[in-house]
Amino acid sequence: MRLPRVLTVAVAAAALVLPASAAMAAGDDGVGKSGTQLAPDEIGRSANMQHLANLPHSGPLAGSTGTDIAFQDGKAFVGNYNGFVIYDVTNPSSPQMLAQVSCPGSQNDVSVSGNLLYLSTDSSRSDDSCASIGQPATIKESWEGMKIFDISDVRNPKYIKSVETACGSHTHTLVPGGADKDYIYVSSYSPRETYPDCQPPHDSISIIEVPKANPTAAKVVAEPNLFPDGGTEGPDLLAGGTSGCHDITAYPAKKIAAGACMGDGIIMDIADPVNPKVIERVTDPNFAFWHSATFNQKATKVVFTDELGGGGAATCNAAIGPNRGANGIYTLSADRKLTFKSYFKIKRYQFDSENCVAHNGSIIPVQGRDVMVQSWYMGGTNVWDFTDPENPREIGYFERGPNGGAGGGGGGTWSSYYYNGTIYSSDLGKGFDVLKITEPNLKKAADVKMGELNVQSQPVYQLK
Repeated sequence: MRLPRVLTVAVAAAALVLPASAAMAAGDDGVGKSGTQLAPDEIGRSANMQHLANLPHSGPLAGSTGTDIAFQDGKAFVGNYNGFVIYDVTNPSSPQMLAQVSCPGSQNDVSVSGNLLYLSTDSSRSDDSCASIGQPATIKESWEGMKIFDISDVRNPKYIKSVETACGSHTHTLVPGGADKDYIYVSSYSPRETYPDCQPPHDSISIIEVPKANPTAAKVVAEPNLFPDGGTEGPDLLAGGTSGCHDITAYPAKKIAAGACMGDGIIMDIADPVNPKVIERVTDPNFAFWHSATFNQKATKVVFTDELGGGGAATCNAAIGPNRGANGIYTLSADRKLTFKSYFKIKRYQFDSENCVAHNGSIIPVQGRDVMVQSWYMGGTNVWDFTDPENPREIGYFERGPNGGAGGGGGGTWSSYYYNGTIYSSDLGKGFDVLKITEPNLKKAADVKMGELNVQSQPVYQLK
């Protein structure tokens, strides 16, 4: 789950006091129990969603938590709290594991760029090695930040460089800097006076420059303050306070980025990637924790997600309602102003034992429509259309009944992304899922071929 290390206990407590949920919304035409909630581990899906494969966590990553995904040349790079896995997905129905790397350090969000893999560490460690152990952030010598691997041999990745960043790296965003360098926007938070390397107010991000010809020279080149006024005030980051950003999605071709910054949603001008400028900022009383952002293909809309409860609570129920723990759909004007249009949330109510809230997703590249695939933890993987931003609608879904995550904690899918005709999902406890949507109106999307895809660095899709 995308939880700041100092807030885990508060979220767990919040999950215990939520009221009982109602029954699942009736009318589903898929496999499973229509009109009722699913039994533990039972699979439910719409008729247009196929489940092609599942590869459980194994080896040194068994029992750990699956996180984010990046793609390159028919391979999926899947983060895990204990490291990462590389799969060959050229045959989506039969993915093959190519390598596992044991390198503990939550949450190990991942992106790829040519022969380089970037891995976020947001867990205070004894040192920067892959053999490190947890060590309190109150100790000056503790380390957290970004790790860089050489993946020129995908069967034998090599750890080549670390870069320490203030407050670690909860998530990161790849911003290409041309042929010779990458920039990495590092999002982190949860400062404390007792943390020598994570001092409040920490309303900033860290920017790492990576020379591609000499990646071991990577270093922090800027730490811009995005909220010089302090951002939205709030004593609790999970209830509308701001301290840095949780996640940033760049649209390099448009020279803009959207930031989900706990209490604020922002648009940044990144024409100069070392000096991003906040040019628009919005808040919403229904949002508890601005978690992530996704542009539509034309960058005329932005979907912000609200991770109410931090990913550990059951918020997909009648008591919470449709406007909290949901997506907020905004239009983005030519002069970069955001206008709220509506909320979207799955309507299938979940048990109180099922953590469920809006989480990571990506655009499905289809001409003339805005369609997104998205994770909802134990709410499963959902495909929905926001072409009409005031009337979004679901197209398909896949979910399991209640299932425990790593160590018996929260489960469900963390990231669900569309890549070359197939949906890939990283489940916290169940491992790597491969799905396919057979909706006829989305068929042409499979013709859009991508070599490399880092969802937080949105490409310009060559639509068919």
